[in-house]
Amino acid sequence: MANWESLEGTPPGHRSGFVALMGRPNVGKSTLLNQILRQKVTIVSSKPQTTRTRIAGILTRDDMQIIFLDTPGIHRPHHQLGQAMVTAATGAIPDADVILFVVDVSQRPSEEDLMTARAIRQGTQRPVILTLNKMDKLPPELVTEHTEAYWELIPDHASWMMISAIKGENLDKLVKSIAEYLPEGPRFYPHDQITDQTERAIVAELVREQVLRKTRLEVPHAVAVTVEEFKERDSGAFYILANIHVERNSQKSILIGKRGQMLHKIGPDRP
Repeated sequence: MANWESLEGTPPGHRSGFVALMGRPNVGKSTLLNQILRQKVTIVSSKPQTTRTRIAGILTRDDMQIIFLDTPGIHRPHHQLGQAMVTAATGAIPDADVILFVVDVSQRPSEEDLMTARAIRQGTQRPVILTLNKMDKLPPELVTEHTEAYWELIPDHASWMMISAIKGENLDKLVKSIAEYLPEGPRFYPHDQITDQTERAIVAELVREQVLRKTRLEVPHAVAVTVEEFKERDSGAFYILANIHVERNSQKSILIGKRGQMLHKIGPDRP
């Protein structure tokens, strides 16, 4: 049996486990993760299906370690990329100790919320926390109607909490509620690690985030970024050479822009 005291000083009674953030696109899963960690580990944009793969964000405290799994939004796929994203999302359910079913409580449940609820019911018997996000946008006269509509989707054993990820409201309470469901165990990651992503992967995603934000509807979310070079200069600045991949040749001119203006907006300021 492992000696918890020897694992980076992990004390007896320490809790640890995996928490899957599940929900349809654009309900605020990535924003929620970044706010809890107080660091940016996953990109955010107004476009649906911004998150493509499962990304781990790690919260470590003296008494617990929570590995959050940020997943792509559950939706009805129309192409292979969409199907792969849904598969990546639902694949996180059996691995999780706790499920956060994240919804936009300012709106009534959609078909995609029903799909997410169905996937959770079929995929696990583990604890589920209905996370009613965007409470700051919920009109008072619709509180009862909307919350009861979402309660009908969750298992009888599920709990719930109203939050605003973007404003940070009730996030400490949410983390405390999660910890109560976690099993006792040692840390899975070093105390100073906050994600399982490599530096190159994070840089590629940050570039893709800027492409999505700057081009808006002109370039689809299927755009991809590969980092060819990533190295630190003597000055302490980083040199990054990245390729942006698009679906059609016509999108290249949009990304470049007149006299390269769009590339300058997407790329970092040069020293």
